[in-house]
Amino acid sequence: MTPSHHPTEPSDEDYGPSRTQQRREALAVLALATQLLELPASRLARLELPDDVRHEIDVTRRITAHIARKRQLAFLAKIMRRHGDEAFAAVRAELGENREKQRQENAAMHRLEVLRDRLVGEDETALSELIAQHPQIDRQHLRSLTRQARIERDGNKPPRAYREIFRLLKELPGSEPDSGEA
Repeated sequence: MTPSHHPTEPSDEDYGPSRTQQRREALAVLALATQLLELPASRLARLELPDDVRHEIDVTRRITAHIARKRQLAFLAKIMRRHGDEAFAAVRAELGENREKQRQENAAMHRLEVLRDRLVGEDETALSELIAQHPQIDRQHLRSLTRQARIERDGNKPPRAYREIFRLLKELPGSEPDSGEA
């Protein structure tokens, strides 16, 4: 006897992506649309987007009512899905690179803030390490600023010297986010 296939049994045919996978992809496009809306106009102009998508982004930005904006955002995502993933691959890559660059810049700024807090917190090893790493630094000015920042902190005054220390640290060679130095 040959095996008979019942009409309700699945065959070996490919039915395409599952409903769950389709929903995941739709939500990813919606997230990308939201990201595009949040970009400044100058950055958005540099991205290669289809004209109809660019137009819908402009329309969506003009809408201020919450529910109407949400509905328009869903419509923007629908238009983007019509173009397919390959149309937005370069955009995703650009936004991903920018996200990584921002992460590196934030990490560099946090390192500078920690160093500044160590300097103001009367950590003499921080000052000697900084001077060893950057012998060209104006030691007298830096010591004066740290003393002034401590006075401002203890006297509840505006943190002018505290900010000045941060500016001075930012201007040091090797403090840029892409230098790789800690």
